Amino acid sequence: MPRKAKTEEIVVTKENILHEDDMEMENVPVPEETGMDEESPDTLSVDAGTDFSAAEESAETSTPAEPVSTDEESAGEDAGTLPEETAVPDEQGSKDATPTEKDTDPATETAGPPEATSGKTASKPARKRTKASAAKTETPVAPAPIKKTAPSSILTLSADAEVETQESREDTIWHELQNAYRTRKILTGTLGGIEKMEGGGTIAVVYYKEMRVAIPLAEMMINLVEDAAHDYGELLQRQNKILGNMLGCEIDFIIKGLDNASRSVVASRKDAMYKKRKIFYMPDANGISRVCEDRIVQARVIAVAEKVVRVEIFGTECSILARDLSWDWMGDATERFHVGEQILVRILSVKLHSLEDISVKADVKSVNGNTSKENLSKCKIQGKYAGTVTDIHKGTVFVRLHIGVNAVAHSCYDNRLPGKKDEVSFVVTRIDSDRNVAVGLISRIIKQNI
Repeated sequence: MPRKAKTEEIVVTKENILHEDDMEMENVPVPEETGMDEESPDTLSVDAGTDFSAAEESAETSTPAEPVSTDEESAGEDAGTLPEETAVPDEQGSKDATPTEKDTDPATETAGPPEATSGKTASKPARKRTKASAAKTETPVAPAPIKKTAPSSILTLSADAEVETQESREDTIWHELQNAYRTRKILTGTLGGIEKMEGGGTIAVVYYKEMRVAIPLAEMMINLVEDAAHDYGELLQRQNKILGNMLGCEIDFIIKGLDNASRSVVASRKDAMYKKRKIFYMPDANGISRVCEDRIVQARVIAVAEKVVRVEIFGTECSILARDLSWDWMGDATERFHVGEQILVRILSVKLHSLEDISVKADVKSVNGNTSKENLSKCKIQGKYAGTVTDIHKGTVFVRLHIGVNAVAHSCYDNRLPGKKDEVSFVVTRIDSDRNVAVGLISRIIKQNI
């Protein structure tokens, strides 16, 4: 078919379309006769009969179409002879293609005629596919919902308040114990128990801010002298007895070992007492010691008996008898003093031989002052006063009058015998100014202490 100019236009009729289709079918290039490359088999895989039969059906049912340029005819004739690079179809021709061909022949989108594989039109379907695949890969996936955890802090009623739990309090105490272990700091705790180990040993259980601390009996520094003249029993039994009387007292200790896994602590009271002795009893650079004679110091009551009180004075233990506790006659020291109490004492003497050998004597009554002389002036001869029996020794009854005067009675006119802590009526017969006591007799027993 001769090539026509591009500017020439014709009116397409039903007969012309059929005539042109027959001519195009006769001029379809054979693959063997063309000089096309073997690498483009897609251009040769089009079923011409199927394509043109669809075109005939669309032409019979459709009305006269818009003017179509002759580029399509020329491109169809020369597609088999021109190279793929040079066979560029007209964009206007592709735009004017009837929609019937596009809808009825789906194969034209994938395989298409030879002109569809050349130029810009060949790259359009590929570009659409790449965009679709990119859209699939770039589709954002909805993130999994994040589970919000509750804050670790405690919500308090007041804005500035802080609530401490049991776990945080134990962690704080354990941190203090670890620091004290590294620095060998002296800590103070309360003796809360005595336990016997499976091996036969005895330990003292001290509680430091609710934390348990174990101290072996050998490290408690309960030094007792074995006296052959007096049979006080075995040394171990005496130490256990003294340790039992010390329950509830405050003691110093230095940590000797820690176990982080079980949070157990082993300490020594002996080391703490030696360290305190070195600080308070040893002379400094000027030759002066902190604990010296006639100085009032503060002491801890570690044990109380009926006639004696045992105190600790800066690492040294001292026993104070009942007569040195008060100017008043005292029948039972446990009524006035108790374990764990802190009292003021006056140092009477200090004997320092070495750090391990220090002895101290002290009293309590000299700190309070003597009021017996003032009260004795209130007492009149042949006067009757109420009092309490404090002690009885070899028939002599010692009475503490309610007016603050010590009295001694050698006889009793009541049919009943007086006993300790009985309330009696005392008659004054004489006043002993040298001893600051009133001498008399017991007229009757007001109330017996049964």
